[in-house]
Amino acid sequence: MGPSTPTIWDMFKAIWRLKVKDRPLILSHEINSKCNLHCKFCPYWKEDRGEMSREEIFSLLKEAKSLGIVLYNAWTVEPLLREDLPEILGHAHHLGMMTSLVTNGVLLKKRIGELSDLDYLSVSMDGIKSFEELRGFKLDGVLDGIKQATDRGIPTAINCIISGKNLDEIEGLIHLAREMGVWISFEPIYEYQGISQEVWEGIGIRDMGRYRKTVDRIIELKKEGAPIINSQTYLKIIKNLSPDFKCHANKVILHVSSDGKVENCRARRDILGKIEDGLDNVWKSSKERRERISKGCEGCLFFGYVDSSLLYALKPEVMINCGRYI
Repeated sequence: MGPSTPTIWDMFKAIWRLKVKDRPLILSHEINSKCNLHCKFCPYWKEDRGEMSREEIFSLLKEAKSLGIVLYNAWTVEPLLREDLPEILGHAHHLGMMTSLVTNGVLLKKRIGELSDLDYLSVSMDGIKSFEELRGFKLDGVLDGIKQATDRGIPTAINCIISGKNLDEIEGLIHLAREMGVWISFEPIYEYQGISQEVWEGIGIRDMGRYRKTVDRIIELKKEGAPIINSQTYLKIIKNLSPDFKCHANKVILHVSSDGKVENCRARRDILGKIEDGLDNVWKSSKERRERISKGCEGCLFFGYVDSSLLYALKPEVMINCGRYI
C-alpha cells in the first residue's frame, strides 16, 4: 500500500524537517537521458549522459528515504521511455514515499495503465493551436492520455511554459484545464545557453506589454477560482521576469542526474558529488557550497524552485496556497 494523501499537518511536519532537521523533502531525479521529442527550446534531449540501472535507482531510493525524502519526482528527459518505470515508482511507494511524474504525454495513453503507483502527474502542454509547432506532436493524443489518467483518479496538472508563441492561448488553456478537471501551472520560458538566438527570437518573450497583460489575466482567473497551482506571489514575481526572492531550492530539493551525479539544481548544474559517495555525506558536505551558489546565483523563475523557496521562507500566502493543493 502506498502513502496516504498528505494533509496540512504533513506540510507543517515537512517545514520542521527543512528548518530544524536540515533535510531535503524532494528527490528530483532525471530518470533517463533520452527523449521521443526534439523541442527546439530544450537542451536535455541533446545530451546522452547515460542512465542508472534499476538496481542503482533502488539503492538511491533507499538512501533518499533514510535522508528524509518524502516525494520522489521522476522527470526528464522522457520518463515513460523507461520500461522499468512502474517498478521504480512501486519501489518508492514500498519505501513510503509519494511519487510524481513529469512527462511530455506522448506515451501516456499507452502506458498509463502500468502506473498504479503514481500519486501525481504533470503533463507538459504549452498551447492549443501552437502545441504541435512547439512540441512536434499532435495534441489529441496527449489529451486522451490525460483523460485516462483522471479517469483512474490520478491527480493531474498541465504544466505550461509561457513563451512568445502562446500568449493568446493561455486563457484557453485555463478553461481547458477546468473542463478536464485538472490543475494547471505556469512558468516563463527559460532561455538556456546553447540554444540558437534564432530560436529565442522566434519563441522568446519579447513583447513585455502583452506578456504582463497575460500574467495579469492569470492572476485574475486564479482569484476567481480557476485551478491554477501557482501562488499569487509567484505570479507577481514572474510578471516582470525578475527573480526578486532568495533561492532556497537547494535546501528543499535534492537533484540527481541520469548518470548518478548530485547537482545543485537544473539551472545551475554544479556537481556536488556522486551517489556512490552516499547521499547523506554529499548533503552534509555540500551545505556551505550550496549556500555560496545560492548567494551568487542571478536567479531563475522555475515554478518549483521559486514556490519551494518561498515556502521555506514561510511566506503566508504561499503556505496557504500550497495547503489548497495537498
